[in-house]
Amino acid sequence: MTKYEKEIFAIVNISREHLTVEQIFQRLKKSHPQVVLATVYNNLNKLLEEGLIRKVSIEGMPDRYDRKEKHDHLVCSHCGKLADITFKDLTASLREQTGDDFLYYDLKVYYICPECRKKMEDQGED
Repeated sequence: MTKYEKEIFAIVNISREHLTVEQIFQRLKKSHPQVVLATVYNNLNKLLEEGLIRKVSIEGMPDRYDRKEKHDHLVCSHCGKLADITFKDLTASLREQTGDDFLYYDLKVYYICPECRKKMEDQGED
């Protein structure tokens, strides 16, 4: 692993914020002011190809990067906030339903987060 690759890997794995490329770039610039955005993209793509991190894509939002550790996501359909959650493992149930092996699953549950729900209630929306 190159030094940038190691540092980007660490940034993604330490964070629980589901960082965008721009956020990763800004954090890396603190220790490497000379780094360019293309370096971050190239190293993220390499880490993805090697299966060391994962990309979380949500329609209409920038891609975010996350640690590989098994967990699922809650996505606020109002503000786009992404939160980690660990549901009961669905592997056995999915294998039974598909009748076949699969590589992995990526579960995103869409809801309205407590902050947005409160704002909506305060504004009289339902």
